[in-house]
Amino acid sequence: MDFSLNLTQEQKLVMTQEMQLSVKLLQMSSFELQEYVEREIQENPVIDVKESNANANDTEDDKLDYRGIIKDLDFNNYSHHSYGKNDDEEVSPFNFISEKKSLREYLKDQVRDLNESNYIKAICLYIIENIDNKGYLILEDEEIGEELKIPKNLAVYCVNVIQSLEPSGIGARNLAECLKIQIRQRGIEDKKIFVIVDRYLEMIAENRYNVIADDLDIDVKQAQEYGDLIKTLDPKPSRGFYTGEDVRYIVPDAYIKKIGGEYYIIMNDDLTPRLTINSTYRNIINSGNDKNAVDYVKEKLNSAMFLIKSIQHRKSTIYRVLEKILEIQRDYFDYGERYLKPMTLREIADSMNMHESTISRAIRDKYIYTSKGTIKIKSLFTTGITSGFGGENISVLIIKNKIKKMIDEEDKKKPLSDQKICDLINGHGINISRRTVAKYREEMCIKSSKGRKRF
Repeated sequence: MDFSLNLTQEQKLVMTQEMQLSVKLLQMSSFELQEYVEREIQENPVIDVKESNANANDTEDDKLDYRGIIKDLDFNNYSHHSYGKNDDEEVSPFNFISEKKSLREYLKDQVRDLNESNYIKAICLYIIENIDNKGYLILEDEEIGEELKIPKNLAVYCVNVIQSLEPSGIGARNLAECLKIQIRQRGIEDKKIFVIVDRYLEMIAENRYNVIADDLDIDVKQAQEYGDLIKTLDPKPSRGFYTGEDVRYIVPDAYIKKIGGEYYIIMNDDLTPRLTINSTYRNIINSGNDKNAVDYVKEKLNSAMFLIKSIQHRKSTIYRVLEKILEIQRDYFDYGERYLKPMTLREIADSMNMHESTISRAIRDKYIYTSKGTIKIKSLFTTGITSGFGGENISVLIIKNKIKKMIDEEDKKKPLSDQKICDLINGHGINISRRTVAKYREEMCIKSSKGRKRF
């Protein structure tokens, strides 16, 4: 056995807790950042929140160069509010809405108004508790009878009561039953449409109306009319009702405004409260009387200071990335989506002497508000296809729009095949293969020519 000592030299990158926090904050969305900062405010007594009207007392070091032009901007097109509230503000009636009514509560209210015995209503309320978030009943009639110790015919009756309620299709056990409930409630009694729902839903999705027509001994146009009617039904009855998941509203990290022919980036300072250090805890450190208290305050103070610096670093990094994007995509902001240039994370990273992963974190789930509305920063990054005539690379998004436009304008009786679309695009000097056309078409959730055909 060799117990000799060897001296080796190696290089390692060790991420401290502070570095990890900085990376974590950079990749947070605006909503995640707000939640994180609110938790830190509650847990760290050293942190104070400065009122929003204290901007006038900020030092020049706390300001970025975009602050001076904020007063010249008009934000009428964007409903943006800070956390503060003035007494003169009009009180919205929506402030008095105490809770959202869920699907189950909506169904229970209808049951309570039924002209049925309390016994029947109790069974119906039990059934409602077994309806999932899609509006489907997860129990069979036999299971309801066994669990409640009631006859099967009574369970069937109560299920029928539930299925008669609004929204139409509620309480079904599967998609076919859900659609048939809606068809009956529309007063349609044509047996063929029920046969189609039971046997041919997949063929309707694939537009294979010729097969349906042959099997049911009807013409193709009539089969297509049945299919069009079925497509108007709702496969998810719970749609539009509160199912327990709160909506998270998109808050832009920055605004891009054009003033006097120039674009300016204005960071959204209302994403997080303005944080300061509580002066009381500073005095504890200066006094130095209680060593344990001083050590505790120092630990919390360091944590608070790094949080404030990390938030500022996050803001400045996003600002620098947006500056570079604005430089490259000036034509897009001036003239629209047709002028979006190919742009990759590596291109931005190399031009800023940053790592590609840093750029990726900086744009993750981040949004900007522009004259075209609120857009995701990541949507501005696209790869390119080489032009056949030696021109500049063309954005994939532009090619997708060309494909979609061709499909929208095609003759639905003779839809364009992927090869035909490929030939037309190549005729515009863009080198693209049939397989690439099929890939982009599928990414846009557009069916093949066979699925788009109309009779």
